[in-house]
Amino acid sequence: MKNALNKPVLEYGSGFPTLLRKEIKRFYKVAFQTVAAPVLTAILYLMIFGHVLEGKEIYGRLSYTAFLIPGLVMMTVLQNAFANTSSSLIQSKVTGNLVFVLLAPLSHFEFYAAYILAAVFRGIVVGLGVFLITAWYGLPGLEYPLWIFIFAFLGAAILGSLGLIAGIWADKYDQLAAFQNFFIMPATMLSGVFYSIHSLPPAWQAVSHFNPFFYMIDGFRYGFFGVSDISPWTSLLIVGSFFVVVAAIALRMLQKGYKLRH
Repeated sequence: MKNALNKPVLEYGSGFPTLLRKEIKRFYKVAFQTVAAPVLTAILYLMIFGHVLEGKEIYGRLSYTAFLIPGLVMMTVLQNAFANTSSSLIQSKVTGNLVFVLLAPLSHFEFYAAYILAAVFRGIVVGLGVFLITAWYGLPGLEYPLWIFIFAFLGAAILGSLGLIAGIWADKYDQLAAFQNFFIMPATMLSGVFYSIHSLPPAWQAVSHFNPFFYMIDGFRYGFFGVSDISPWTSLLIVGSFFVVVAAIALRMLQKGYKLRH
């Protein structure tokens, strides 16, 4: 077990496909909780904010409802990607069955890839569900589908990596909840999901530019409308750089076996 995460990066006959299937099936078996519940939450947000701000235009031409839908979709993608890796890892640590994963023929890279791909899959599946339901309220355009996919994938991979980091770091459920409530939730809610940052006072606009979640939301929204608060290329550079950083941290923690080998 001590050297389970120090194997070569790729190895024929490894447990990577099995771990990936296990992580996907884990959330699929409780789809009512992991898929239906987030979709319902997004619909409630849309009904409340869409009704309160009905008639408000964004960028001078978009209805508020159309503007809100991509933000809700991306917010759902991010939150569910984080939940998938963080909840899986903390459950395995608390129940003690993580040892069986560490004994499998897996390199630290394969361990990371299995968890992140499962998180991306869950995030995109739930996000697609939100889009299909909320589109009835006001179908947004699809100007640049490739940008939509790129930012959805990178955003889910980033939050999956953060979930992995949080799951490794946390020893108890309340520590994980603190990480989510005091970091992930505020960063997501203050990322421009419900508003354009140009509607904020200058000081808060400046603060928003230090939030990497803002660039994920803004770049994702650009794929729908072809307009955004920031150039999509700038958003892509920042989001891509942030992914490299969090992925490197997660891989290093796995390679060292931080809080895993005891």
